[in-house]
Amino acid sequence: MTDISVTCLQRLPIYLNYLKTLDGDGFISSGAIARALGMGEVLVRKDLAYTAAQGKSRVGYKKSELISALEDFLGCNNKENAVLIGAGGIGSALLAYGGFKNYGIELAAAFDSDDKKVGTEISGKPVFSMSQLKEKIKELGASLAVICVPASVAQTVADELCTCGVKAILNFAPVLLRVKDGVTVRNIDVAANLAILSSISVHKN
Repeated sequence: MTDISVTCLQRLPIYLNYLKTLDGDGFISSGAIARALGMGEVLVRKDLAYTAAQGKSRVGYKKSELISALEDFLGCNNKENAVLIGAGGIGSALLAYGGFKNYGIELAAAFDSDDKKVGTEISGKPVFSMSQLKEKIKELGASLAVICVPASVAQTVADELCTCGVKAILNFAPVLLRVKDGVTVRNIDVAANLAILSSISVHKN
């Protein structure tokens, strides 16, 4: 992939989602996108330049072509299997979420240490034992994983995933993970983000 910053990559799906809410298939300028999303026009133009989209001077981008360019760049038209570790509350909700398919990702299976869950299905996705992790990840060809386990065991799970060949981890456990070179981790701490929002709200009043 082109050398692109993580913050830019985070903005591209925002543009894509916004464009999909628009009716018709006319032209839209980077300035119009920027105004709608509360961003700077120069920033939007630079971000879109990473894609294959070709805008026209004083006209902008044809909406359908820009959507296609964003989807191609983000790999939405590919299919990549991912696995989930920890089929509890958050894990079960993610298994039921259908939005991953919009980005070419199939959350194909879950793994859990609870014998009562192993062998069942959650939202049509099979739940396997942790002892089957390496075997099933190889079978599914999964290079992505989602961790939804308690903080106390998250590092152990991450270590296991790395030995199984997983290259990217989305971590919902409230702990920073240490992984080997070549493995990318994105941390999603829901409680911490709510605390930040609460603090902002308090200080605004």
